[in-house]
Amino acid sequence: MHDPIFAQPVIQAYPIALKARALANIYERNKRRIPYVHATSGGHEAIQIAVGMQLTTTDILYPYYRDDALLLTLGLTPQELIRQLLAKAGDPFSGGRNYYAHTALKRAGFPIIPHQSSGTGMQALAAVGAAQALQYKKKHKQHTESINPLVLCSLGDGAMTEGEVSEALQLAALHQVPIIFLVQDNEWGLSARGSEQRSMDAYTYAAGFKGLNRLQLDGRDFVPLLKQVQTAFDEVRSKQQPLLLHVKVPLLAHHTSGVRKEWYRSESELDIIQTDDPILYIEEYLQKQAGFSRLDLKSIQQEITAAMTCIFEALEQEAEPDPRFLTQHIYAPATIIKEAGNRQPKDQSSVFMVEALLNGMTEILAQYPEAIYFGQDVGSRLGGVFRESVDLQNKFGKDRVFNTPIQEAGILGTALGMTALGLKPIVQIQFADYFWPAMNQLIGEIAKSCYLSNGQFSVPMLIRIPCGAYGGGGPYHSASIESILTTIKGIKIAYPSNAADAKGLLKAAFLDPNPVILLEHKGLYWSKLAHTQAAQTVEPSVDYVIPLGQAKIVLEADQDLLEQGETMVIITYGANVHHANRAARHFKGQVEVIDLRTLVPLDEQMVVKAIKRHGKCLLITEEPLTNSFIESLAGRMSQYCFQWLDAPIALLGAKDLPAIPLNRTLEAAMLPNEADIIQQIERLLCH
Repeated sequence: MHDPIFAQPVIQAYPIALKARALANIYERNKRRIPYVHATSGGHEAIQIAVGMQLTTTDILYPYYRDDALLLTLGLTPQELIRQLLAKAGDPFSGGRNYYAHTALKRAGFPIIPHQSSGTGMQALAAVGAAQALQYKKKHKQHTESINPLVLCSLGDGAMTEGEVSEALQLAALHQVPIIFLVQDNEWGLSARGSEQRSMDAYTYAAGFKGLNRLQLDGRDFVPLLKQVQTAFDEVRSKQQPLLLHVKVPLLAHHTSGVRKEWYRSESELDIIQTDDPILYIEEYLQKQAGFSRLDLKSIQQEITAAMTCIFEALEQEAEPDPRFLTQHIYAPATIIKEAGNRQPKDQSSVFMVEALLNGMTEILAQYPEAIYFGQDVGSRLGGVFRESVDLQNKFGKDRVFNTPIQEAGILGTALGMTALGLKPIVQIQFADYFWPAMNQLIGEIAKSCYLSNGQFSVPMLIRIPCGAYGGGGPYHSASIESILTTIKGIKIAYPSNAADAKGLLKAAFLDPNPVILLEHKGLYWSKLAHTQAAQTVEPSVDYVIPLGQAKIVLEADQDLLEQGETMVIITYGANVHHANRAARHFKGQVEVIDLRTLVPLDEQMVVKAIKRHGKCLLITEEPLTNSFIESLAGRMSQYCFQWLDAPIALLGAKDLPAIPLNRTLEAAMLPNEADIIQQIERLLCH
């Protein structure tokens, strides 16, 4: 017999479950009037409500797309969920930009619910990062709450086959962070049964992660479930250890409104599964233990269904989002808008670019306690493959500077979660060639967060990526990857060519409230590329910053020659700035060289003015030329500047090969060089 002490929570749970179910039924009845795909929580209500009742206002929640009953339990209203379902202007989570039950919320009295995508399991890494942030704040006494906060990461069972979920479980166990992975196992991953997708369930799988606690529950009966969930939450809060909570639930409705249950499930199976309905269990308890009659329950059902129907019909008439605001919140407003500080302090000797970056990192970590630096091999034993983080861990401790597993997705995903709690992570990718596993997090989560949360969750994250060929690095340590990165909307990209710019851009990138990638050419770190000694500069002052999106004229043309039409401009970035400067020496006063410094945002104003001024332009990249960033830029500038051009914009880049060969002679033959630049200059000046 059930414990009567649970009567009140069951009484509270019943209308929540009915609201979720009523909404699902209303959506189904009106499916032709709803143009957007959505999922509902039919069959999952008991566990979602039980979990929702445990969450506090200081917790962090990463729901998944079927968690509407959980969201209602927190106190979000049916009106809010319906506005998102219908993509109305009043959608409080995304302003009509995101799917149903994709909640992004920063509101007093509620857990923080960061933005997340529809990508299956992708929220798991960010959730671990948020838990790491809680752990960090607790250690540094930045939490004053009487109850320890935790992170809840909700997942479907299909997500457990994702590699990034495995990375998240590994990191949670490694760092012993306060997180609950709630796996709602309904035995379906879209139209594929669990047995078709995996060799074991989530509970069995979790046993392989030492340090990850696990618990398996039946998600149908709310009353025993509530007590078990309460105990689980209490233990995670007190022990500050990760837990995987595997809950078996029925899927009573469709996978989504666009993938209907009758397409892949038999009528007999669907009939049988209805007997597992969690609402039936709640109603049985209310009749046997709380004195409700069948008539009472029927009356409550009718009242809630009528109310939800009225709400839905009223909200159908609400305003659509205004297209005038379509481009708002791609980025949060920049904080550094002008160059500041001393670029060339007196009595300072020159430093290599890698030294300027290291000193800049030291100054950031010393000045900003919210700054965290992590990546592969950045710790004290090595201090970075290029010695770019030497002694930082010794100076600032292992909780602020630490090594990570070989998990590029894990590095970026956890950094994303940290930003939701106010930390400002700086992450190190060892080589650009190995960045690709991180693209899932960068494109799906990080780049879209500010825009799809309607400005609620910008991502102040700095991503450092050593790139470029530097003499024998070979096909997996020499790549330039800016062309792919520049196609991603919502991130910024800086690419310094010298020590002073590197430090100024590093500081500005850290202070920017958006995700910024700093591409650092390995050949410039120690000026090991031939003729790049100019990459060494006097080190700027501690407060020196360069706004992102501000290019620089590094070599001016002679004004008299310009007026006579005998000049041209080279526009480039990174190591090619030095190659261009050297080539320009052969054409005294005839060549202007512009260093872009930032690729996104681009200083289009300076570029357009320069092309119009000279009428002849050469764009240079180290990447294979076809479909590159530079080729795209040439097309854009040709449109803007067509009537001022004396010749087609010239392009110079690497040969279109799949990779850079290991042999140095072959590498040199693939890449643009000084002789190639001279040839292009001669050709343009002849026009």
